[in-house]
Amino acid sequence: MRHNKQRHKLGVTSSHRSAMLSNLCSSLIEHGRIKTTLAKAKALRPFAEKIITLAKKADASDTSDQKLHYRRLAIARIRNKVAVKKLFDETALEFKDRLGGYTRIYKTGQRRGDAAETAIIELVLESDEGYGKKNKNSAKKAVAVSDSKSEAQEASTSSDENLVESPEVESPEVEVSEDSAEDSK
Repeated sequence: MRHNKQRHKLGVTSSHRSAMLSNLCSSLIEHGRIKTTLAKAKALRPFAEKIITLAKKADASDTSDQKLHYRRLAIARIRNKVAVKKLFDETALEFKDRLGGYTRIYKTGQRRGDAAETAIIELVLESDEGYGKKNKNSAKKAVAVSDSKSEAQEASTSSDENLVESPEVESPEVEVSEDSAEDSK
């Protein structure tokens, strides 16, 4: 039985899959954003995030031996020295304080030729904070505070309406003669 043996197979052999993921990852690192199918993007996300974690570990390590070790592990998986150099020297600094979630996937609809679901996968920048999670208690307090503020504003506007009466503007009535009605028919 193959319980818990779930993997993104993508309909290719294991060597083809590893080559494809390393090529997609190097393109993602070099360009910051790539457009691919949704299945490939979902398969690429954990692969790319593990490589970025290697770069973060290298940045946090004290000895040059450890830094070299992590760099060699990344080169073995990505197989592109230029992409690894950019990742370790530039991109890893952007993810220094982020605890995961280095990539984001946007669904972009279906491809015209074969109707495959397409997606854009991109690296999340350091300045991007995302939506953030709201705490249940703070959300309830915020709703209660906003309700009391809106009630206070309604009370103040109703008292203002009592003080100042605005004149109502009457719309002019348009009379239609019988001749013009017959012409339109």
